[in-house]
Amino acid sequence: MRVNKKYSCLPAEEKGIHIINIRAIEDIGYDQHESTLLNSLSKNPDADCKYGLYFRDGKRKVDYILVYHYKKSSAGKTLARRAQQNDASVRSTKQDQPLPGKGVQLEMGESEPHLDYHEDDKRFRREEYEGNLVEAGLELERDEDTKIHGIGFVKIHAPWNVLCREAEFLKLKMPTKKMYQINQTHGLLKKINSVIQKITEPIQPKVAEHKPQTVKRLSYPFSREKQHLFDLSDKDSFFDSKTRSTIVYEILKRTTCTKAKYSMGITSLLANGVYSAAYPLHDGDYEGENVEPNDRKLLCEEWASYGVFYKYQPIDLVRKYFGEKIGLYFAWLGVYTQMLIPASIVGIIVFLYGCATVDENIPSMEMCDQRNNITMCPLCDKTCSYWKMSSACATARASHLFDNPATVFFSVFMALWAATFMEHWKRKQMRLNYRWDLTGFEEEEDHPRAEYEAKVLEKSLRKEHKHKETDKEKLTWKDRFPAYLTNFVGIIFMVGLTFAIVFGVIIYRISTAAALAISSTPSGRSSVRVTVTATAVIINLVVIIILDEVYGCIARWLTQIEVPKTDKNFEERLIFKAFLLKFVNAYTPIFYVAFFKGRFVGRPGDYVYIFHSFRMEECAPGGCLMELCIQLSIIMLGKQLIQNNLFEIGIPKMKKFIRYLKLKRRRSLDHEEHMKKKQRYEVDYNLEPFAGLTPEYMEMIIQFGFVTLFVASFPLAPLFALLNNIIEIRLDAKKFVTELRRPVAVRAKDIGIWYNILRGIGKLAVIINAFVISFTSDFIPRLVYLYMYSENGTMHGFVNHTLSSFNVSDFQAGTAPNDPLDLGYEVQICRYKDYREPPWSENKYDISKDFWAVLAARLAFVIVFQNLVMFMSEFVDWIIPDIPKDISQQIHKEKVLMVEVFMREEQGKLQMLETWKDKDRKKGENCNNHSPRLSRSHSGSLSSCHSYPLDV
Repeated sequence: MRVNKKYSCLPAEEKGIHIINIRAIEDIGYDQHESTLLNSLSKNPDADCKYGLYFRDGKRKVDYILVYHYKKSSAGKTLARRAQQNDASVRSTKQDQPLPGKGVQLEMGESEPHLDYHEDDKRFRREEYEGNLVEAGLELERDEDTKIHGIGFVKIHAPWNVLCREAEFLKLKMPTKKMYQINQTHGLLKKINSVIQKITEPIQPKVAEHKPQTVKRLSYPFSREKQHLFDLSDKDSFFDSKTRSTIVYEILKRTTCTKAKYSMGITSLLANGVYSAAYPLHDGDYEGENVEPNDRKLLCEEWASYGVFYKYQPIDLVRKYFGEKIGLYFAWLGVYTQMLIPASIVGIIVFLYGCATVDENIPSMEMCDQRNNITMCPLCDKTCSYWKMSSACATARASHLFDNPATVFFSVFMALWAATFMEHWKRKQMRLNYRWDLTGFEEEEDHPRAEYEAKVLEKSLRKEHKHKETDKEKLTWKDRFPAYLTNFVGIIFMVGLTFAIVFGVIIYRISTAAALAISSTPSGRSSVRVTVTATAVIINLVVIIILDEVYGCIARWLTQIEVPKTDKNFEERLIFKAFLLKFVNAYTPIFYVAFFKGRFVGRPGDYVYIFHSFRMEECAPGGCLMELCIQLSIIMLGKQLIQNNLFEIGIPKMKKFIRYLKLKRRRSLDHEEHMKKKQRYEVDYNLEPFAGLTPEYMEMIIQFGFVTLFVASFPLAPLFALLNNIIEIRLDAKKFVTELRRPVAVRAKDIGIWYNILRGIGKLAVIINAFVISFTSDFIPRLVYLYMYSENGTMHGFVNHTLSSFNVSDFQAGTAPNDPLDLGYEVQICRYKDYREPPWSENKYDISKDFWAVLAARLAFVIVFQNLVMFMSEFVDWIIPDIPKDISQQIHKEKVLMVEVFMREEQGKLQMLETWKDKDRKKGENCNNHSPRLSRSHSGSLSSCHSYPLDV
């Protein structure tokens, strides 16, 4: 097909009646024989095209926008203003549409301004690419007279025949004329469902797509040969805006620009700056007076508003507007948030149980009883003195809130909750696949990425230079080996950096504790542990937030140098690296407190030192679980409040404001142009580009880890996650509807690699909670004491049983307290938390048999707990079917109905064929009944009778 190479710049505004002379036509780039001189009268052409939603004719819908930068000289600006004052409607004779052009031509006396080579090269590539788009059947219209100076827009429209062709290529399932009844529940279930619907009616969004449906259209992959099966009564709405933009984007990806040995699709052109942006348009404005009803406005009112936080999400409308991939993300987030409600309720009950029984907890009562007169060994060398155990009373009482028998039950409950959540999501996902006509959908291999194509081209040119004959090139592991090595070294370095920072915080805690212990005030010495813990956790939080952003950038860079072939491969590799680095970053401080703090301390007289001067930290007499709870709660809440919410609100607002200032600085428009209402594509250009769903999923997956991995130490974690998610859903919705350009709709039938990560975290949570209960809490030592050592079957004497004795005369030289009489009396024996032989024993300070008994019980508990909970989780997984029974019945019913439709169609064809044969037979008989003495004309008539079947 021959492409018309004459292009135009359309005037942005048409005013009154104007007659265009020949010179003006030449000025805007048209030849006389290809144009028509018209007198036109238009009150408001921008309103006719709905301010950029349609072409200038007001009939063809804009399905996609390409944006590019161009340089315009001062003479060009003058001519552009002159062209704007003319009112013309110029069409390309071949396409009956304006095509993108070469810009404004200069008058005879003026010389064309010299553009640099790169600008010329970009312009040539745009011309060829847009010409290829026209060859592919798309219709284009250019607009360079916009309020944004130096920015040009190419509007793209896909006509009906192109939509049909591409829908068939993409195997898009479209609704047919055939409708069938959805199976309804009967009897008691029907009554229960009706009651539930009436109760939940106030929290249902007021959108048509969310109402329960009793009938459904049968869907079938679109085929041009079977168009009679589909309801084509309204061709304008048969393909919605989401589908139209998807089709255009597929054409843009596979259309190439081959100038100067380049083979470039839209991704390559964007990467090389030929185009600065490409995006589909939003449906219209979402706020303001006299705004026409549209899906974006409806989403803003019923979804992206904090006032509707208590309502269900209109997931079907979200899918209709943004596509299946984004719809599945918000559906998953909604299911996760709903499942947090029972977990939060049980967590609150466990916490309240701890509050109710704190006064009945015998170990904490013994620690708070000053009559016991238990003198503890110093917490540091020289500067720290002896201290009374009763001074840690508040910590011991607070520990019981989270370290009680109910936390074991809660850990088992949360492991089963995680398994139930995964099964519930799989069933929900199948329901959505059925409703969204994704059953049987298989993702096809995506187009190669721009960077991959460039790397392959570079490799081909290198081999051509060496005069080697090569087949179609591709990147092998040898080509990627330097990138793989860089990835390995980079990830190891980042993990090592995280460990180094945690180690630095440990040094800070030890040195600060020693410094505060020198304080002469008793109140200062009593609050040392709380002060050190709180400040260290805040430092950890700040470091985690900073490193999260750094690691995100590093993970993207490491993935880019690997040069994955497709976008799907790129996304999966990026997710793996980012999750690994952010997981280590977020949980390393918590792992330290849970499993390492207080484990390698040594004993009085033989402590373990760092750098020969800093003593390792010890846990409080009540254990490290309370400190683990503080660490977990501050990091979790801080990340959610600062990183997930403030950053998500503040950074897009800041970027939008900076972009606004840049555009304002570049504007050179008159007052009338400034007062003109912006076109839709200009407004959307000022929005933030869509960066993918990886950051959204990542923050939720990290939160899921906080909720499940260490839930034994913090039962209120599900509650805080629930409160955060209620805000997060509306915050993300508002961002997608109002702050971001409309993303290209992507078909997907599941959440991809994120499901496997969730399952992995669920399995890991069982193991970690088993170790937290067994080694971090005092649950196992209490059980061992209760059933092996207690004289009266109670917990009386438990605290004394867990403390060992130390003779102060055995201190190493230079480590004894500087003020041994700080408590007002001389100390001979001090106590420390460990299972060791007393100083009067033959093997003094050796590990006692009680230690081995407790260790054996701890290991046995880990094995039993892990296997029992894993078995229960697998049982839940097995007993709950992945596909709901009613959905499997509906899918089977659809297949049967589709077979019936095609059988009926075949029967109709056979009946029609039989009818034609009968007619043919009758006409043949009529012809044979004629007299054999036929005239010349009768003979001709006879031949025409016998030729009838050929005509048919």
